[in-house]
Amino acid sequence: MPSVHVTSEIGPLRAVLVHVPGKELLAVTPGTREDYLYDDIIDLQTARQEHRRLIAVLERFAQVYEVRDLLTTILEQGEVREFLIARMSDFVPEEALKNELSGRPAAELATLLIEGAKAEAGPIGQALNEVGFTLPPVPNLFFTRDVGIVIGEHVLIGAMRHEVRWSEELIIKALFRYHPELRNAGIIYDGSVERRLDHTLEGGDVHPVREDTLIVGFSGRSSPAALDQLCEIVFGSTAVTEVIVVVMPGIPSAIHLDMIFTQVDHELCVVFPPHFIGPGRLPVLHRRKGREGVKEMPDFFAALQAVNLTFEPILCGGRYRPVQEREQWASACNFITLRPGVALAYRRNEATLAELERAGFEIVDAGSFLAGETTIAADARAVLTMHGAELVRGGGGPRCMTLPVRRDAP
Repeated sequence: MPSVHVTSEIGPLRAVLVHVPGKELLAVTPGTREDYLYDDIIDLQTARQEHRRLIAVLERFAQVYEVRDLLTTILEQGEVREFLIARMSDFVPEEALKNELSGRPAAELATLLIEGAKAEAGPIGQALNEVGFTLPPVPNLFFTRDVGIVIGEHVLIGAMRHEVRWSEELIIKALFRYHPELRNAGIIYDGSVERRLDHTLEGGDVHPVREDTLIVGFSGRSSPAALDQLCEIVFGSTAVTEVIVVVMPGIPSAIHLDMIFTQVDHELCVVFPPHFIGPGRLPVLHRRKGREGVKEMPDFFAALQAVNLTFEPILCGGRYRPVQEREQWASACNFITLRPGVALAYRRNEATLAELERAGFEIVDAGSFLAGETTIAADARAVLTMHGAELVRGGGGPRCMTLPVRRDAP
């Protein structure tokens, strides 16, 4: 039987896939940060401390799987090594790949696949003090949400927009293909074989809000062609019959839908107000299984009503535009919901937390919760808050860093 099952954004979380950031982040420098899709440089030790707090909270609610641990386990199998060598040779010279990967212990091999393998520089490279890699590092891997998507009991592997993330696709595909803890009903979309630039799809843009309904973002990372393909696949292989498409603004602060919208309870979501309320709101489309074409909707909330969903918005940053913009930049819309009405967020976004408090959420310090000094009642609404001063520099929040693989019905 499949181990994976996700039909909502808010059902009680039972299993989640994360990756603790490691030495792969050291490849990000002022000179390479744009190549690696970073706006800033992250301090590795602080980021790891913050991420450990994220995991500690998750472990109170769910089974937490770590990418490196699962990868090490499956690399004991010769079949997995052969798969990765064969597929990574698409963008790494095969001879160099075999030299790096053949015959190494599984743990060492997992480290190389994640942290990369430095190339031996030639005379010119040595003279110029240049560093290259025979095997590329993956400093974005701790954003596991982007690369894997679970819908029902099926899996989709993201088709990453930027080449620097292509090896992440293969790592996540190998986990869902070979690890027994991630048994599934099949990989129904395989972005690791997709190399057309007009067919890109990333998990930050895919929100399964109900068994029959997806909300997706047309962003700089997820293309219309891929979204059409996604619709055809889920209409044919899953219970999904409704897809709502938010046409994203194409700006650096909103690379994925989950940077401007996430659901936190049955009828509550956190949104960046300028994109959802008022004259500057984003265009929204509705595609329905069995109906030709798409329907333009007046706004996001009208589109929800068309599929019998009602969400009340909680305003990221409150009502003052400069604060809205500052907190949205700091991932104030990016929550991982642990069970209906209980979510995890960054502590730094105080105006957004104040809006949640006004909506009936208790604001709970994660450290206090983990120490047993504060408890959350079974029927309470609460936001657990954690430090994220370094993690947020990577351009994402708790939703980005978590790939739910199993949730109960909400």
